[in-house]
Amino acid sequence: MSKSAIATAQSIFSSRLDTLEQLLKKASTHFGSDESFLAERIAPDMHPLGTQIAFTCNQPRNFSLWCGGMPNDNLDPSVTSVAHAQSHISSTKQLLHAINTNDSKRSETARIELGGGLYIELRGEEYINDFLIPNFYFHMVTAYDILRMKGLEIGKGDYMLHLAPLVRQAQ
Repeated sequence: MSKSAIATAQSIFSSRLDTLEQLLKKASTHFGSDESFLAERIAPDMHPLGTQIAFTCNQPRNFSLWCGGMPNDNLDPSVTSVAHAQSHISSTKQLLHAINTNDSKRSETARIELGGGLYIELRGEEYINDFLIPNFYFHMVTAYDILRMKGLEIGKGDYMLHLAPLVRQAQ
């Protein structure tokens, strides 16, 4: 029997948060006690790394809250320490692991406030596939790119960490 769509999204978010956590650990080792790397950004009009980490966590966080029938509640985006970033990742993973719903949730409507009085309403399936997951990957890739730009030696294997248990050696 295949996994439910809710469980699949839960698994995707959880494993990719593990990747984000590992990237942050590597960065912490590389940069040592200098946490100024969290203030780095790709372009002047983009958010810094610390905020990218918070925004990455907001997607699975709000998915978890939505699954529990609770309103969205974004994290503090002013992440200026590794401990704060790790706390965001940890609390988000705890919410993900506490999800207790089934795929009937996908037929419910989710309202997303966009600011300035604007909002969109999406069926649950669209909310997951067209809003949460693309936003999650956008912010995660941006965090990865900032770390690469700042000289952290990471590559595709670090980003695709969720596939590591599946890698085999040809005989």
